[in-house]
Amino acid sequence: MLDSTATSRTQVVLDALNTALAAGDVDGVKALFATDSYWRDLVSITWNLKTVEGPEGVADMLSQQLAHTTPSNFRIQDGEAPAEDGGVITTWITFETKAGRGWGLMRLKDDRIWTLLTALQELKGFEESRGKRRPMGAEHGAQKNRQSWKERREAEETRLGYDAQPYTVIVGGGQGGIALGARLRQLGVPTIVLDKHDRPGDQWRSRYKSLCLHDPIWYDHLPYIKFPDNWPVFTPKDKIGDWLEMYTKVMEINYWTRSEVQSASFDEASGTWTVKVNRDGEQVTLKPTQLVLATGMSGKPNMPRFPGMESFKGEIQHSSQHKGPDAWTGKKVVVVGSNNSAHDICAALWEADADVTMVQRSSTHIVRSDSLMEIGLGGLYSEDALANGVTTEKADMIFASLPYRIMHEFQIPLYDQMRERDADFYAGLEKAGFQLDWGDDGSGLFMKYLRRGSGYYIDVGASQLIIDGEVKLVQGQVDHFEEDAVVLTDGTRLQADLVVLATGYGSMNGWAADLISQEVADKVGKVWGLGSDTTKDPGPWEGEQRNMWKPTQQENLWFHGGNLHQSRHYSLYLALQLKARMEGLDTPVYGLQQVHHLS
Repeated sequence: MLDSTATSRTQVVLDALNTALAAGDVDGVKALFATDSYWRDLVSITWNLKTVEGPEGVADMLSQQLAHTTPSNFRIQDGEAPAEDGGVITTWITFETKAGRGWGLMRLKDDRIWTLLTALQELKGFEESRGKRRPMGAEHGAQKNRQSWKERREAEETRLGYDAQPYTVIVGGGQGGIALGARLRQLGVPTIVLDKHDRPGDQWRSRYKSLCLHDPIWYDHLPYIKFPDNWPVFTPKDKIGDWLEMYTKVMEINYWTRSEVQSASFDEASGTWTVKVNRDGEQVTLKPTQLVLATGMSGKPNMPRFPGMESFKGEIQHSSQHKGPDAWTGKKVVVVGSNNSAHDICAALWEADADVTMVQRSSTHIVRSDSLMEIGLGGLYSEDALANGVTTEKADMIFASLPYRIMHEFQIPLYDQMRERDADFYAGLEKAGFQLDWGDDGSGLFMKYLRRGSGYYIDVGASQLIIDGEVKLVQGQVDHFEEDAVVLTDGTRLQADLVVLATGYGSMNGWAADLISQEVADKVGKVWGLGSDTTKDPGPWEGEQRNMWKPTQQENLWFHGGNLHQSRHYSLYLALQLKARMEGLDTPVYGLQQVHHLS
């Protein structure tokens, strides 16, 4: 009688996969995949972030990459038994390639591969100095004229960027630039992080005073150093700023404060960048090989122009410029927009006794924070998840293993649960006149975030103010400004001392246009989005986030960022790509991102 356990059935597939790969038998590998199947690779085989679909997609990828990357030794991960649920066998796996070692997650349906995630974790011969490879630090014994750790660090900081050039320059020192800087430090890649603020963390400190992380703590760890067990579930902005400053110091990141990039240009002949920097009044020219824009996935602020703005006698701010409510007690404030920042700013202004009106221009997806934590994230990022053995690293991989093509199918039932659980809450919002949506296909917040990076609010209290009429709500579009008011297209006149334009952000390649050139920005194309052909995410289907964390059409130019989870997880794969290039490894890219939209 044949052994039909999940482990033995999984082993049969892995054995067949290893045999076919070793023989260079692309058709043999292709036959192991279900008709509807997905192989998502993070750098290990494609030297890209790439998802291929169906047996034909697998065959195309392997026909181009198999000889270069030679994946092999696919095994069930030590200590992890395959599990079967609902006809799907899920297995943690490890594997090797010519250049490195990786791990991943495989799902089988009817003994065929349904989804396969392969993610590079380290490069052979260039492993991080951690665990048993950690540095000694202090070298015991006596030695004349030895340098202390402090002296070595000071010498490095003095030399790098002047007597020695960094291999990589990261523009932007928020959580994205800091996470990547830490990864590259551990891989021995000489790197400078440039930031215009006075201190690391000022990106957070400088925002409106009520700002806090809307994602729970388990979702927000940085690489290497997790937040302590007594850290609050939702981190206030100044606390996260202090954490980033501490992290930058203890992870020994070469971080230049008060440093603004004035221009950057690429020399194709030498394969290097010329980056001109104003470092606290000193003009410094850097010559890195790789340039990373970590200027925030939201890109440049969208600051619309309306007739009459120049004659308005009050103050007009973009939400990114708004410092807080203290100066506006007793004043009339109009907030144009209805997403996260707009709600947060309205609530803080109301608390400071301002007279606040929100202008909703289009429908918005609202999800209550506690419902999102329990239903949307609880299975992966929570104390309960940790108790069930789902570490942050495992949670990241489980989430990454769901192909974007079908991710909405897993999200829709979760948001259906939230809609039912909070029915009275949504009825109150609709009664107040608030226009709600659940995404084009009902898949809710996270798909909106991945597709367009906007259109939602995680409710931490502002919605009740709208329901109760404490924050006034009007619908419409701004037509023009008068000396003391905003006037909508239907003639509604809203008197104002302050107008906050919570009007969002453009694509990250807008920064490339400013710092490098419009030609390079257009060469790279739009950054972010999946090509889902939903609102603000035009097709064609891309299968991955446009231009994020992977090679672009501009040689040696990269984009990095996203929320804390993405900055943590994807910084590893970007760092490995940069390290491989620094060491001269063969990195043939499969499926380089094509340009379908300029911004």
